[in-house]
Amino acid sequence: MEQAREKGRRWVISTRDEMRQAVIEVAREASRKVSIFTHDLEPGIYDDPDFLEVIKRLVLSQTYARIRVLIADPTRAIKNGNNFVHLGRRLNTYIEFRHVREDLRTHAESFCIADETALVYRLQASRWEGIADTYEPPVAKLYSKMFDEIWLASEVEMEFRQLGI
Repeated sequence: MEQAREKGRRWVISTRDEMRQAVIEVAREASRKVSIFTHDLEPGIYDDPDFLEVIKRLVLSQTYARIRVLIADPTRAIKNGNNFVHLGRRLNTYIEFRHVREDLRTHAESFCIADETALVYRLQASRWEGIADTYEPPVAKLYSKMFDEIWLASEVEMEFRQLGI
């Protein structure tokens, strides 16, 4: 017989709105760090006012809060603008964007991790199907490790800091 979960909640995502809600809920779990691996800063997800409010509250309430964002293809965000990027420019000591190095852009997934405990994960960034969990440390740590490796190998995205996005 399967043991009942003591912490957290796990659910399946199948639509854009469910993804937006899951990202907000997972970000609320963060007390110090949010790591996001995205292909194009999905409009309607990472620039949602509720998500931005959660991020803003986190960085303004925690001295050591850190938001890191890896973007495989930032051209759409740079071209069309993005409210998350605007927030990152104002709070640039807490929020950092990096462009995934070209040879590492083979990752098809997309995910958001809070404090290496909660995560939203989609196997294919081009689809909305995925899973969210507010307490799954082993899986969150696995993807955090992969995120850190890509982060260290990637470059700071200067266009997010320089262009009038």
